[in-house]
Amino acid sequence: MTALPHIQYFLGANAPTGFYSLYDHLLPPEQARAIYILKGGPGCGKSTLMRKVGAWAEEAGLETEYILCSGDPDSLDAVILPQKAVAIVDGTAPHVVEPQYPGAVERYVNMGDCYDKTALWPLRREIMDCMAGYKGCYQRAYRCLGAAAEIVEDQRSALLTDALSQKLAKRARGILTREVPRRKGELPGKVKQRFLGAITHRGPMPLYHTALVQCSRVYVLTDTCALAHELLIHLLAGITANGYDVVACPDPMAPDRLAHLLIPQLDLAFISDSGALPREVKPYRRIRLDTAAEGEILRRSRPRLRFAKKVSAALTEEAVASLAQAKAMHDDLEAIYNPHVDFDLVEHIAREVWGEIQTF
Repeated sequence: MTALPHIQYFLGANAPTGFYSLYDHLLPPEQARAIYILKGGPGCGKSTLMRKVGAWAEEAGLETEYILCSGDPDSLDAVILPQKAVAIVDGTAPHVVEPQYPGAVERYVNMGDCYDKTALWPLRREIMDCMAGYKGCYQRAYRCLGAAAEIVEDQRSALLTDALSQKLAKRARGILTREVPRRKGELPGKVKQRFLGAITHRGPMPLYHTALVQCSRVYVLTDTCALAHELLIHLLAGITANGYDVVACPDPMAPDRLAHLLIPQLDLAFISDSGALPREVKPYRRIRLDTAAEGEILRRSRPRLRFAKKVSAALTEEAVASLAQAKAMHDDLEAIYNPHVDFDLVEHIAREVWGEIQTF
């Protein structure tokens, strides 16, 4: 059997304003056969169940999309099986998911049944102590990210003029003419939102491999001043107008702005690079957005841009340190819970869910 592409995204981001959720883009309930919403606390086997079902789906030759947890990228928040129109999702905070069509489409899976509640009762004080400082670490991380985002916005506004916006819009029209065949009579393409990276306890974590396994032609946008959105928004409009589906990837540091676009139907991607692009990404074409700004403005702003880059990087590092502290606390919490989880029951529930999915 041909190896399937390993597709991973985030649907939640540690953003300057707090946790930012795209979970309403998980799988449209109107198009879904089933959405399994897992409910249960730390260490109860939610991620284990999703990994098992994902592995069985891959063995069965099904396309499998994995949604990573931005708090712990080694853990899963969801698994999506597009060919079955099925998703399994961790529906607990901060990415609370509630049904729109309960019973008909969505169904709850109570993972709390896997806890040995009798054994956990004597440990309640230890559990409460572990949880006490957890939220505080995230709040500090968000404050640091908020300050970093303000500095990046100052950096961006120094270069973004009407003339630059018009220049990038013209560049987008040229790319559309060259790369996007016109399709008459087609319905507009669909837009699916995903984060192609996140700020995690390990630092910024881009998932460039997800783009590479779906698209061999990659436009790399060199962009250290957060200008990519001004080009990508025009590309998104033109590509969908021609009937092609797009994966639109917001910037986790500014979720109202685009950072990347993937168009698997065209074997084409547009990836922003702020200096961390791995060697395996071989640009089909490269666009240097940093040099697109007006020359005089760019020269005048260089000291300001250097300062902004240095300070925003330091603030992001502080945020990452707080996220790492939160992760350590969560690990301690899971270490308390794990010995008192019935993983045989987790396996049983996973097999029940997979068995039902196979009937669809």
